[in-house]
Amino acid sequence: MSFAELGLNDVLLSTLARLGYETATPVQAQAIPAVLAGRDLMAAAQTGTGKTAGFALPLLQRISAESVTVNANSVLILVLVPTRELAEQVHGSFREYGENLPVSSYAAYGGVSINPQMMRLRRGVDVLVATPGRLLDLYRQNAIKFSQVQTLVLDEADRMLDLGFANELNAVFAALHKRRQTLLFSATFSDEIRAMAGKLLNNPLSIDISPRNTTVKRIKQWVVPVDKKRKTELFLHLLKTNRWGQVLVFVKTRKGVEALVQTLQAKKINADSIHGDKPQASRLQALERFKANEVQILVATDVAARGLDIDDLPQVVNFDLPIVAEDYIHRIGRTGRAGASGEAISLVCADEVNLLSAIETLIKQTLDRAEEPDFEPDHRVPMTNGAGQILKKPKKPKAPKSSRGPSKGVPNNWVGFDAPTGKPRKAVVRKGNAKGR
Repeated sequence: MSFAELGLNDVLLSTLARLGYETATPVQAQAIPAVLAGRDLMAAAQTGTGKTAGFALPLLQRISAESVTVNANSVLILVLVPTRELAEQVHGSFREYGENLPVSSYAAYGGVSINPQMMRLRRGVDVLVATPGRLLDLYRQNAIKFSQVQTLVLDEADRMLDLGFANELNAVFAALHKRRQTLLFSATFSDEIRAMAGKLLNNPLSIDISPRNTTVKRIKQWVVPVDKKRKTELFLHLLKTNRWGQVLVFVKTRKGVEALVQTLQAKKINADSIHGDKPQASRLQALERFKANEVQILVATDVAARGLDIDDLPQVVNFDLPIVAEDYIHRIGRTGRAGASGEAISLVCADEVNLLSAIETLIKQTLDRAEEPDFEPDHRVPMTNGAGQILKKPKKPKAPKSSRGPSKGVPNNWVGFDAPTGKPRKAVVRKGNAKGR
């Protein structure tokens, strides 16, 4: 369906044409007319399917057509997001789509000084994209008023609850007047989110573009079993033998992120990191360098699982599996965006089998396994069946060997890391539904 058929005005249609947007995605085709009509909305769609445009375009058209004068310290459209990166991304979309419209927008989040944000809000802003914690800080300091809010958008509300923002969200809901439009957009909706939606939304239109908690079919997913202590060695081996270009790597802890980055940089590999301990300016700089292809490997905690919109990212690697199964969907959704294909590789050790089982239960599929030659784990990863069942108990850990040299085919010194390698040995693929051996 064309955007013209959805009721968008000529200014937005011209902007979309310049951006190369030809036809609406399914979520946009259903959401845009509903938002223009003022309906409450609850939309579930896979990441990378155009959810942001699904609410940004119609909201921009409505407020530009109404020409409402926003008062000091007030906003008309309030968009809540879980992370700073997503706030910047959504704000960037509003600016891009509304560049030829008389609409102001701003992003407010923690990790940076609150004073410039308070100064900017004195003039009022049409669209504010904010994280819950910083929004409440501004509200409690009387820097923002909610009396003019026409529409509340909750983007990735499940992640906000995962990050512990439940109390902040409840405080915001209590401060807002009830006569408003409310929109919920997310790739996944937990039962808790659906219960919250039942209290907040008024006769909402429900949109389910794809089965609940599914992953994009264009993303090839598989698991590589490995002992925990050899994950770094295996990642370097895969990076070299497969001649990977840009890779986004997810690591469980901030300490683990920095350890991997230091190892990569020691091998003369251009790598950078994003995690909660880094100043916001440094996080944004790392992301921009990665987008500009100035950084080959970006290593991140789950702070980057949502809010990273990167064109043509070929690989996502789960160095560690996420604690929250839903985060797996958002992690691998950084590749395979906008119709492109991608690969998601998970390095899994024996003590992550319960996390693996939870992920497979959530996505309703058992991931194929590919054992990398010379990296077969001593501590075998038990087989799973995608239904929350572990088919074989892990073996008792073996006593550590007194010494272990580098694996076959992996040099002691990685100088010359980018030198051509021989044809990689074929991995042993075990179908996800294989029985325990």
